Amino acid sequence: MTAEAVVREATPADAPAIARLFTASRRAAMPWLREVHGEDATLAYFRDLVPARRRVLVAVDGADRPLAFIAFGGGEVEHLYVAPDERGRGLGSRLLRLAQAGAPALELQVFQRNQAARAFYERHGFRLAGTTDGAGNEEREPDARYRWEAGPAR
Repeated sequence: MTAEAVVREATPADAPAIARLFTASRRAAMPWLREVHGEDATLAYFRDLVPARRRVLVAVDGADRPLAFIAFGGGEVEHLYVAPDERGRGLGSRLLRLAQAGAPALELQVFQRNQAARAFYERHGFRLAGTTDGAGNEEREPDARYRWEAGPAR
């Protein structure tokens, strides 16, 4: 993680960089995952749909380049992605802790085969709540539902 990394609210101007980060991160972490949307649709999704229903925080370097982002709200973490060259440096943990700090509980979905993500969430107190065969997601990839609840000493 760059020493100058700052976490801030995402703006509409961040949408192209967030869409590119999303695609690059998924390709690096899950090369087996089928891509179901092209570049234009992914940009529209992060420009129009995600900010309308979730709070989006972005971690940026000193040049305001997005390094990681999280989209959360309503008790759900919808997206948490870190640029491939920034993984393992604490940005994902930092963003997830910010989401946890403001919530009594959070839930999220992760693909069952994404063992690195599953281990990450488990390290942050998330527990497996159930699994599916993937029929309910666009990728048709079996997924796992995780839940985290704040402890009494929050």
